Amino acid sequence: MIVSADGTVRGSKLLGQAFSDPKYFHPRPSAAGNGYDATSSGGSNLGPTSQKLKDAIQDRIAAYRAENSLSGTEPVPADAVTASGSGLDPHITLRNAELQVPRVAKTRGLSEDKVRELVQQNTDGRDLGVFGDPGINVLQLNLALDQQH
Repeated sequence: MIVSADGTVRGSKLLGQAFSDPKYFHPRPSAAGNGYDATSSGGSNLGPTSQKLKDAIQDRIAAYRAENSLSGTEPVPADAVTASGSGLDPHITLRNAELQVPRVAKTRGLSEDKVRELVQQNTDGRDLGVFGDPGINVLQLNLALDQQH
């Protein structure tokens, strides 16, 4: 499903893409090619005993805490520091979004309540109402943020 805004194609509702600007919600990491490369979909194939994986996750935790002004003891959601199996997951968890709200609100000059309202409006429910967890489509949420004045 192609997503357009102002007559311009912005991405796909089904594929994650990189957002790094502080005014945007950030997606989960990607191991697909050089990141979010649909022609190289796949995970890192690093197992749970891989030191390279452990180091990458520790680096991502530190970066996530720093960019979102979290304490060194604040738990970081797994989806904020691990890639999905395809490396193209367009969703983040509600907890991941909630931890990013203050940064996005401050950067955009919006109230945290307004940003939380947009998060709720862009939350997809459980599949068939019972399977999986609700998630936020990062592209759609960021486009909704861009429409705020």
